[in-house]
Amino acid sequence: MATTNPIPRFPAGFLWGVSTSAHQIEGAADAREPSVWDAFTAEPGRVRDGSTAAVACDHVHRHREDVALLAGLGVDAYRFSVSWPRVRTPGGLDFYDRLVDDLCAAGVRPVPTLFHWDLPAGLDWLERSTAERFAEYAGEVAGRLGDRVAKWITLNEPAEHTLLGHALGVHAPGRELLFDALPVAHHQLLAHGLAVRALRASGAGDIGIANSHGPTWPASPDRADVEAAGFYDLLLNRLFADPLLLGRYPEGIDELLPGDAGADLEVIAEPLDWYGVNYYAPTRVGAPRGTETDFGGVRMPAGLPFSVREIEGYPVTDFGWPVVPGALTELLTDFRARYGDRLPPVVITENGCSYEGLDDQDRIAYLDGHVRALHRALEAGVDVRGYFVWSLLDNFEWAEGYTRRFGLVHVDFETLRRTPKASYGWFREVLRAQRG
Repeated sequence: MATTNPIPRFPAGFLWGVSTSAHQIEGAADAREPSVWDAFTAEPGRVRDGSTAAVACDHVHRHREDVALLAGLGVDAYRFSVSWPRVRTPGGLDFYDRLVDDLCAAGVRPVPTLFHWDLPAGLDWLERSTAERFAEYAGEVAGRLGDRVAKWITLNEPAEHTLLGHALGVHAPGRELLFDALPVAHHQLLAHGLAVRALRASGAGDIGIANSHGPTWPASPDRADVEAAGFYDLLLNRLFADPLLLGRYPEGIDELLPGDAGADLEVIAEPLDWYGVNYYAPTRVGAPRGTETDFGGVRMPAGLPFSVREIEGYPVTDFGWPVVPGALTELLTDFRARYGDRLPPVVITENGCSYEGLDDQDRIAYLDGHVRALHRALEAGVDVRGYFVWSLLDNFEWAEGYTRRFGLVHVDFETLRRTPKASYGWFREVLRAQRG
């Protein structure tokens, strides 16, 4: 249960919001081009409950109801993603025009993410040209929405899109390339840099990226476990932060990247106005065990140079992820120590948990603990400017289908009725107290 003590006061101007993504909530699949996720979910056995996102939350047709929920919640900002496949259809940007207008009218700042995994079918992150197409698309969106959007996000979680979609095959497009997937990471980072330039050329500013990060804990002090944990940290954290913030790839990874990767670093390291962090849990890592393992429902093959271990002694979410608020403080203070003045202001662009039920006291406790952990990072000198809860709505949770619920608002996927949960009311009161 959450403590009854009030949440500490955050600085004036701190940005409070909630997040969603297009493929997970929009529906209206017949009014956009297909994406890699449409092809993936059409394959039997790919999604736990056999579902698709063809309807999802039907946000395209019900967005005014969802904007009213945002206004009632009292958030400053709404982070949503723009569907690249929808924009590629005639009139595809019209929906986002209406959404942005309605958000502005409700006093909620629009914060669009340009790519949240729903790559148009026919494009491929293994191809360098996809980065160039992405920059063109970014300029098109900015040209249409830039007069009302003040804060932009280029990519969401390129690490997960690389690992789950291209290395392990459990997300779209379903490839199992292991380390041969690393060009996907590079081309996404190049796409980010090119998009930053395209956005700025269109007059846009206040640009960031939403990278997923979490502390990596060695399974033991043994050298083999420490080295394995260091390599995992390199792959999941530094590979996606070092090029952006330091202008170089971490030592030991560059030989696995395309031959032209070094020449692209100047573009990748275009200065950011802020750095987005998606945080859910730390990871405990040890030396390889030589057998296939399961981590949070993800099959980890035997040939990897590390093994992911269970973190004991903490409560877990319905997804099986450990609830460790203090690891958020650890992550942010370690980032500040690692990158120093190269780290721009930080925004937590996702933080949330999967729990069932309308009286979701476990979600309240999770969010309460993480907001307090974020405040401790502020007190330790980390320049944190905002916090976005994942997610506004229960939604299509990728390969888990509709079996996991992250929303502050319950969605009945038969009737599409929205019902605010106890956590919605809790967050609303937190925001009122922050402004009181």
